[in-house]
Amino acid sequence: MEKRWKILPVDPAATRSLQTELRINEVLCQLLVQRGIDTFDLAKDYFRPQLSALHDPWLMKDMREAVDRILLALEVGEKILIYGDYDVDGTTAVACLYQFLRKVCPTEKLDFYIPNRYREGYGISKTGIDYAKENDYTLVISLDCGIKSVDLISYAVALGIDFIVCDHHLPDDKLPPAVAILNPKQPGCPYPYKDLCGCGVGFKLITALSSQLGFPEDEAFQYLDLVATAIAADIVRVDGENRILAWYGLKKVNENPNNGIRALIQLSGLNRSLKMVNLVFMIAPRVNAAGRMDDARKVVHLFIETDPALALSYASQLHADNTDRKEADSSTTEEALALLDKETINPDRRSTVLFQPHWHKGVVGIVASRLIERYYRPTVILTRSGEVISGSARSVNGFNVYEAIHACREHLLGYGGHFAAAGITLLPEQVEAFTLKFEETVASTIRPDSLVPELIVDAVLTFDGIRASLYNILEQMQPFGPANTQPVFISRNVSDNGSRIVKEQHIRFALRQGTTSADGIGFGLAAKFPLLRTGNAIDIVYTLEENEWNNQKNLQLKVIDFALAESSPSAVDPVLRPPE
Repeated sequence: MEKRWKILPVDPAATRSLQTELRINEVLCQLLVQRGIDTFDLAKDYFRPQLSALHDPWLMKDMREAVDRILLALEVGEKILIYGDYDVDGTTAVACLYQFLRKVCPTEKLDFYIPNRYREGYGISKTGIDYAKENDYTLVISLDCGIKSVDLISYAVALGIDFIVCDHHLPDDKLPPAVAILNPKQPGCPYPYKDLCGCGVGFKLITALSSQLGFPEDEAFQYLDLVATAIAADIVRVDGENRILAWYGLKKVNENPNNGIRALIQLSGLNRSLKMVNLVFMIAPRVNAAGRMDDARKVVHLFIETDPALALSYASQLHADNTDRKEADSSTTEEALALLDKETINPDRRSTVLFQPHWHKGVVGIVASRLIERYYRPTVILTRSGEVISGSARSVNGFNVYEAIHACREHLLGYGGHFAAAGITLLPEQVEAFTLKFEETVASTIRPDSLVPELIVDAVLTFDGIRASLYNILEQMQPFGPANTQPVFISRNVSDNGSRIVKEQHIRFALRQGTTSADGIGFGLAAKFPLLRTGNAIDIVYTLEENEWNNQKNLQLKVIDFALAESSPSAVDPVLRPPE
């Protein structure tokens, strides 16, 4: 699939000024300026994050009300139920708060509740509230959900159940009648950092409770490995306070992890230091698989387990769920691609909507994302769920799929989501009408450039600038994620120096620029191999990584895309070289 390259602009004056202060490579200074880091002090905070820079939890609106209500419940012996969503963010948040409260609350007075993805759906459920009532829980603390549950929390209040809502999703105009709402995004909340994940909000509650209960100042820090896992999995910004939490959370993952994380690492076979990308692609899928394929309660049990052997047993269950998830994902994707390959009715369509009654509901969102990798257009995958049809929508860059779904609401029983993803339910007889309406809506509103994937390039780099000293500082820019992405480079006018196809789908690159050579790997790029054989100069886009082979470490290019030099973006961009 062809990509549109977008090379980020350079601020030469700010870059030179920062280089004067830091006395490091101009490339690195450009990358820092692009991230809003343009002074020595900001660079110091960025490269050396400090836990002391975390914001005071008491700045969060309703924190005093939340803490006082929990302390009252502990004092009079009320039963407390911790309620969380079934994904990574929700389950880690529940595990953190449950472990903390277990230190001050008798076991018989404390429990957690994770809704079943298929029977109850996302967020607060009537079944969960009824469970609380039937078991005499008078205080429910919701994590990563609840901000939109106005009617259900009203129902709970009518039953004599108080709610404390800890959430990070955007609230509606009307807020639920909770005794306290902790959400930096709610109106009137002065908390300085607005992009915490749900587990991050729960961590701030733990921090405030810890100070009131007289625990040591670092009491809450033992949960940072779980907080970092949630930050990674929920794809929130990795800047500001999240960068501090993720930095120290990764440190704990690698030095003294939670028994559950340690067990998942053991099963994965990783024997090197974990980075954010490992949490995203190794830990998160196994955690999410439990809710997709079975029961997410086992995730909380995994993360609160004090016996390493039992933790390994829970991790093995998650590992098995993930294997089932991958099989369902693979087979469904294969079937969906086959359906699209046969499609000849409208080759110019702007959307994809596919329905098969036997597809597993737990993987339809993943499959939608897989199809976008092949056919870059807004995609909805549907399957049968009892008497109705349910499905997931995924979007492309710059297109609001939630608004498109909203425009089709006359054909739906229910829907929800956000800019990039949504979920829907509808009656079987409405599938065809929805498909037509969705295509009509997308075709009339999507911009042409949204149908071509955009590849963001941070900086131009010459091969003679690829040095260990540069890579070592790039690694200090970890952890990477939204708002602090791994730097992507472009090198222009490069020639082939003996590249070859490996394993049919990939290219093992051997390249030369001037008198300097570089090796690399490009996964899934074999279809473009003929461009290398033309003998013409190419431009390549890549990240830098360290390759270890036979106990030797060497830098290599991880090539994302390449094109003939004369056909790649023609914007004039300064070639940044290392200082003499």
